[in-house]
Amino acid sequence: MTPAAKTAAKLAGLVAVMLSLSFAAVPFYNWFCRVTGFGGTPLVAEAAPEAILDRTVRVRFDASEGRGMPWEVRAEQVAMDLRIGETGLAFYEAYNPTDRVVAGTASYNVTPDAAGGYFSKIACFCFTEQVLQPGERVRMPVTFFVDPAIVEDGEGRFVREITLSYTFHETPLTAEQAALAAPAAGAVN
Repeated sequence: MTPAAKTAAKLAGLVAVMLSLSFAAVPFYNWFCRVTGFGGTPLVAEAAPEAILDRTVRVRFDASEGRGMPWEVRAEQVAMDLRIGETGLAFYEAYNPTDRVVAGTASYNVTPDAAGGYFSKIACFCFTEQVLQPGERVRMPVTFFVDPAIVEDGEGRFVREITLSYTFHETPLTAEQAALAAPAAGAVN
């Protein structure tokens, strides 16, 4: 093999490795954020801690629609105060004003970033895809707590207010969902 061919083969191999790493980067980053709370990504927990502190934190709720999402979404409450370690329950509302079935998922984060590693969800509508029929309106719960360890964190101990934000995105219907959404043959509209 000529030196030029060896160099070309090495460069092609390097390009293949770089391309592979670029595809692996997104899932790896998402996993890293879920495990560490990095970038304001809330954690998932089985249950709230037993310790509930006397200190309170205000949790604000925000909702928005991603580009092309036809739903109308909102938080049912603007904010709530709860003690650190206490379990909170909030509701979001979604409405499908269209004449078609629309599936969606919610991406989420918390601000400030210092709270991400201490804001934990026990149950959330955001863990699964939501499917709304034409004209359907639903209430979607999220159960959460702020870990008492936040008061020991160098930055977290100064957090007095946390904002939980959801952005809703339309997702393609599965073949099964599309079949259920299709009008029955011979039906009169």
